[in-house]
Amino acid sequence: MPPAQIVTDVWQLAGFVMFLAGAVACLLGAAWLTRSGRRRRSDRTPTALALFLSSLWCTMALAFGPLSQVAGIAESLRNLGWFAVLYALFVLDGRHRSVAQIRPVLIALAVLEIIQPLMLALGHGPQASEAARAMVFETGTLFRVLVAIGALLLVHNLYGSASQQARPIVRWGAAGLALLWAFDLNFYTVAYLDGHASFQLGAVRGLIMALCVIPIVLGLRVDAGLLRLKPSRIVAFQTLSLIAIGLYLLFMVAIAQALSAIDGGVGRLTQVAFVLVATVAALLWLPSQRLRSGLRVKVAKHLFQHRYDYREEWLRFNRTIGRTDAGGGSAGQGLGTRVAKALADITDSPGALLLTIAENSETGLDAAWNWAGADTLPGDLPAELVARLERENHILDIDHLRAGGGEPDSRWPLPRWLLQEDRAWALVPLLHFERLVGVVVLARPAITRKLDWEDFDLLKIAGQQLASYLAERDGQAALMQAGQFDEFNRRIAFVMHDIKNLASQISLLARNAEVHVENPEFRADMLVTLRNSADKLNALLARLGRYGSQGSEESATLDLAELSRRIAGRFSDAGHRVAVTRADNCRIVANPEGLEQALVHLVQNALDAGGKDVPVMLDVTTEGLHGCVQIVDCGSGMSPQFIRNGLFRPFISKKQGGFGIGAFEARELVRAMGGRLDVESREGVGTNFFLRLPLAAAADMLRNESGARDHFAKRETA
Repeated sequence: MPPAQIVTDVWQLAGFVMFLAGAVACLLGAAWLTRSGRRRRSDRTPTALALFLSSLWCTMALAFGPLSQVAGIAESLRNLGWFAVLYALFVLDGRHRSVAQIRPVLIALAVLEIIQPLMLALGHGPQASEAARAMVFETGTLFRVLVAIGALLLVHNLYGSASQQARPIVRWGAAGLALLWAFDLNFYTVAYLDGHASFQLGAVRGLIMALCVIPIVLGLRVDAGLLRLKPSRIVAFQTLSLIAIGLYLLFMVAIAQALSAIDGGVGRLTQVAFVLVATVAALLWLPSQRLRSGLRVKVAKHLFQHRYDYREEWLRFNRTIGRTDAGGGSAGQGLGTRVAKALADITDSPGALLLTIAENSETGLDAAWNWAGADTLPGDLPAELVARLERENHILDIDHLRAGGGEPDSRWPLPRWLLQEDRAWALVPLLHFERLVGVVVLARPAITRKLDWEDFDLLKIAGQQLASYLAERDGQAALMQAGQFDEFNRRIAFVMHDIKNLASQISLLARNAEVHVENPEFRADMLVTLRNSADKLNALLARLGRYGSQGSEESATLDLAELSRRIAGRFSDAGHRVAVTRADNCRIVANPEGLEQALVHLVQNALDAGGKDVPVMLDVTTEGLHGCVQIVDCGSGMSPQFIRNGLFRPFISKKQGGFGIGAFEARELVRAMGGRLDVESREGVGTNFFLRLPLAAAADMLRNESGARDHFAKRETA
C-alpha cells in the first residue's frame, strides 16, 4: 500500500473517532439539560435543541462524510440552532430590547444558512458543470466565512457589552460559541483560498464540537457565575515555555525552507549549517537560568494579578526549612544555610548570606548558601545600620544605594565590603518581637528587576518567620549551655556537701584530740577515723565522674541488714544514737557505694533534724519483691508543702547553712539503682524515710524471664 494511502486511511479513522466523540458529547449534553429540570434560564431549551442538532450533524458526517451534501445541510441546521442560543443569551441580559441591531444581524445570518441547502443542491445536481460547481463552492464557502465572522462579532458584543451581573453567567457560553465559529472561520477561509475543503481540518471539526460542549454546559450550571478558570503558575510557565519552543522551531523551519530555495550544493550546505547552528543555539539557550527567570517574570507580570503563588511559596519555604538536605543535594546543612536558601528561593536569587547578631551586639557571618568566597568576607555591619534596621524593618535595595540614588548613604550606612561585593542585591532584616536577630544578603538574580511592594511584603513575612526559627535555635543553645553549667554547679554542690561532712568529722576529731591525745585508744580511733575520711575523699573523687550519668554504675548483690548495721555503728562510734531496731534477712541488688552514700545522707539529715541526743532507728524489712530500710527520727518534722516543693530540690534546705543536696542526691542514687525513696513526716513528731530496692531473687527472676522472651522472639523471627 502506498504511503499516501496509509496517511489517508489514518486520517479517515481519526476523523471517524473525533466525530463520534462530538456526537456523543452533544447528545449527553442535550440529555443532561433535558433531565435536569431547572428551566429558570431562557437559554436552556434552545441550548438543548442546538446540542441535539449538533449531534445530528456529527452523525451525518460519520455516515456520509464530513464534506458530503447531507452533512452540509445538517451543519446549516446546527448553525440555526446556535443562533437561537445566541439570541437567548442576549435575552438573558435584557439587551434584545436595547440593542436594535441584534435581530437584523441574526436574521441576515439565518438567511445565509437557509440558502446553503439550495446552493448545495445546485452544486451537486446532475446537470451542473464543473465551472458551475466551482462557482457554487466559492459562493457557499464565502457565505460560511461571512456567517462565522458575523457570529463572532455577536459573541464579542455579547460578552464585551454585558453587565457586571450577567458577564459571569454568559462567560462560558460565549467561550464555547467563540471556539466553534473561530475554527469554522479558519476552516472555510483555508477552503476558499485553496479552492477545496481540507480533509484534515474537516476531520478535526468533530473534536472541536466536543470541546465546545464543555464550556457551554458548564455555563448552564447553577453556580456558573462562581466558576473561574485558574491555571497554576506552573501550568502557565510550562505552557509559555512550550509556546516559545514551538515558535523557535517554526522560525527555524521557515528559515530552513527559505534557504532550500537556493539552487545547487551551496544551498543544501547552507541549509544544513543553519540547522546545525540553530540546534546548538537551542541547546545552549533553552535550559539557561536567565531564560527561565525571564519567563517567570513575564508570566507573573501579564497572566496573574499577583507576582507570587503564595501557596507554592509557603510549601517550598517549609520544605526548605524542614529538611536538612535543602539545596545542592548536600545533606547535613545547618539551620543558618537553610534560612539563607529559603529567602533566596523567593526572589530566584542564586546565593545568600546570613549575618546574625552576636552577644556583644556585633554582627558576624553565620552561614552562606551558594556564595563562593563567603569565608573571606568580614560580615560586620555598623551599629547605626543595625539600630535603624531594627527600628524601621526596612528592606534595602543595595543596587539602588550603591548607585547613590534615592535616600542618602548617611541613612543606611552600608559597610564598604558589602558595597564592593558585586553580587549583593538586597538586604532583608530578620526581626523577632521587634528585635533584630539577623539579616540576609541576597545575590542578584539572573533577571535583575526592581523590588516592589509585593516583594517587600513577602520577604518581610518570611523574614519574621525565619527570625523566630533563629531565635528558637539561639534559645535552645542557651538552654543547653545553662544545663551544662547547672550540671557543673550540681557536681560542685555535691562535692561541697560531702566535704562539709568530712570537715565536720575532722573538726570534731581535732577538738577531741586536744583532750584525749595521750589516750592510746583515742589515737587508735583517730587513725581509723582519718583512714575513713581519706577513703571517703577518694570515693568522692571517683564519684565525681558519675554525677549526671546515674545508672551506669555496676550493681552487686549485698545484704541490706549488714550494710545498715555498719552505717549505724559508724555513727554510734562518733557519739550519735543510731541503732538498727530490726534486721530481716534481705539481700538486694544495688551499687554498694551509691547505696551507702544515700543511707549516710538520710541518717545525717535525721540527726541534724533531731539533734545529737535524739535517737535515729533503722528498720530493715522485706516487702514483696523489694527490700526496705526505714530511717525513723523524732525530730522537728517537715510540712507537706516543704515535702512537695522543697525536700527533693537542690539548694533548698531547712538547716542553717545547709545546701539542700543530701535528700536530692539520695533519691537520684536510689532511682539510678531501680529503687524508690518515699517520705512520711509530721511537724513536731518526726520523719520516716522508706528506701526500697529490688531483691536479688526478684531481679534474677526478671532477668531470666526477659532472657526467655528474647530467646523465643529470636526463634519466631528465624
